Amino acid sequence: MPEKDDVMRFEDYQRYLSPALAKATDLVIDHGDGPYMWDVTGQKYLDFVSGIAVNALGHGNQAVRDAIHEQVDRLINGSFNMVNFPSTLRLAERLAEIAPGELGCTMFANGGAEATDASLKLARAYTQRPAIIAFEGSFHGRTMGAMSVTGSSAMYRQSYQPCMPGVYFSPYPQKDLCPKEYDEEQRSAFCLEQLDKIFSYLVSPAEVAAILMEPIQGEGGYFVPPASFVRGVRERCDKYGIMLIFDEIQAGYGRSGKMFAGQNFDVTPDIMNLGKAIAGGLPMSATVSTEKIMSKWLPGMHGGTFGGNPVCAAAANAVLDEFERQDILANVKTVGGYLGTKLDELREAHPVIGDARGIGLMRAIEFDHEDGSPAPEVWGEVKAKALEHHMITLNCGVHHNGMRFATPLNVTREVIDEGLAILDQSMRELGY
Repeated sequence: MPEKDDVMRFEDYQRYLSPALAKATDLVIDHGDGPYMWDVTGQKYLDFVSGIAVNALGHGNQAVRDAIHEQVDRLINGSFNMVNFPSTLRLAERLAEIAPGELGCTMFANGGAEATDASLKLARAYTQRPAIIAFEGSFHGRTMGAMSVTGSSAMYRQSYQPCMPGVYFSPYPQKDLCPKEYDEEQRSAFCLEQLDKIFSYLVSPAEVAAILMEPIQGEGGYFVPPASFVRGVRERCDKYGIMLIFDEIQAGYGRSGKMFAGQNFDVTPDIMNLGKAIAGGLPMSATVSTEKIMSKWLPGMHGGTFGGNPVCAAAANAVLDEFERQDILANVKTVGGYLGTKLDELREAHPVIGDARGIGLMRAIEFDHEDGSPAPEVWGEVKAKALEHHMITLNCGVHHNGMRFATPLNVTREVIDEGLAILDQSMRELGY
């Protein structure tokens, strides 16, 4: 622990860091354990977003740490382009064992945006078609390709237009993107109709390589779509020979209560992108497809220096071991259901909460004015007050008025209660 007079302060180093990377807090963190982190002054914080859904087993999971140390002592990297690693080969095999349908052939990368770009290239290579359809409200990453298929905020495109050509957007069945009086199934029918209109008015389905979608939208607001919508998209892909790509980077790997979010709708994609939780906090992502589709991706058509890193793969294997040992999916269903009930109660107690939604341990609340309009300024006040009470939170949604709950997947009811008590206290102190 640094001496009091030598404590690192973010503002002292801010000039060395690009302002392009937005900071949710100015905290300088020294270490973490489970759902908690401690800053360099020794102050303890409840991390209620687990590194934006990355630390799925909490901070400092012993099995993950042991696997990392063991692999680091043997080999840090030799580039998966040049040689093979036992940990990476074993991980590829295990992903094939748990992936739905015939998915089971993997390209490893370092982050979600890389996986998005890879899936777009794979779909174009396999179909020999140019166009991509994505959805309003989506988030797929910040590289030029991933940004081009992201529709959750115009801010991400500012200063970078024109984006990658051949991309078309269709509405996702969330309330903000559909007529206000529609119920869930009406929103589903409306959005499928709008998708069909793209085929009629903008691009022939014979030119569409892929439809890219989050089976459950993440950064766009933690919206769970009706099963009829997800299945309707699958049916259209089958009809026209279009690749269906599922972005499972945030919603996948157990967060919904199923290993992969698409399994909640009994829909299997042609290509699946994984990331965030896959390696217990280390940078790793994966694009998973079938052998048949991957066979069209010839040597040299894609690659990356650090993809398939053996240390990340060792951590990822430990994560899968812990999923079995701790029965993570059962915990997500049980504690996730408990969280959903408690959020409904919180909504009843605080009228400023206009909506509570989600599935498993992927849930959100929304702050609205009395007339139903978004209240991002209320969220800003609540976020700041919660941080005063030592809880780290994060927003979601295009209007920046949502709060996402992305706790560790092995979180307990006691920790849920602790976080919600802080949130309740913060709103009461603010008069909400």
